[in-house]
Amino acid sequence: MTLLADIDTTVTAGSLLLASLLALAAGLVSFASPCVLPLVPGYLSYVATVAGESGTEPAARQQPARRRVMLGASLFVLGFTAVFVSYGTLFGQAGNWLRQYEATITKVMGVLIIIMGIAFLGKLPWMQREWRFHKLPAAGLVGAPLLGAFFAIGWIPCIGPTLTAILTLSYQEGSAERGAFLTALYCIGLGLPFILIAAGFGWAMKASGFARKHAGALMKIGGVMLILLGIVLLTGWWIDIVATIQGWFPAGELLL
Repeated sequence: MTLLADIDTTVTAGSLLLASLLALAAGLVSFASPCVLPLVPGYLSYVATVAGESGTEPAARQQPARRRVMLGASLFVLGFTAVFVSYGTLFGQAGNWLRQYEATITKVMGVLIIIMGIAFLGKLPWMQREWRFHKLPAAGLVGAPLLGAFFAIGWIPCIGPTLTAILTLSYQEGSAERGAFLTALYCIGLGLPFILIAAGFGWAMKASGFARKHAGALMKIGGVMLILLGIVLLTGWWIDIVATIQGWFPAGELLL
């Protein structure tokens, strides 16, 4: 019964429910950012290369080749997930250590997220940059997760606004496990489109094309989302919203 109660408390925690939805949305917004989306074809081509596929295989080998490229893309996603989840774990643990300063730190992070949202709207162009690596790993499938790790490090300045928001939510949760969980969800939002496109799903490719065509609008939506999140944290409304969501799940309602 105690274990079921712990699971119920975790799953129905208003803060985690809301933060989880925001984490997934932030990952998708990051995928649509101008430093990620336009480079998807090139990255998938590179993943195919490190996976050992040339794209000119006979018809009989096309299905195994696609599976191998999909595996390479999955390993690529796993590489940047490992980096980002380590950040989320660190911030979650920091939240646990710094609980006594929670109100002040939350306000400071709220202001920072608002600034990041403004940057996402393109008003601070100096923040819309990226680091590039000229020598990338190429060692078969082993190179795919290494490439993902390089991706995580090199693109942090560009996807920093959304990543900062998720790290702030990880801090808010005050738990290394919850911080890791939130950043993992963020990586699902960011990485799932890579895997779906690598798998050759036509609708995923069309969605990618739609996102590329409307990248400006998507960036504005992401910027507004970040600014609103920053305001909610800065004003303390986050606590009120969380309390409201928790009220939707009366204690013991889901217990057997």
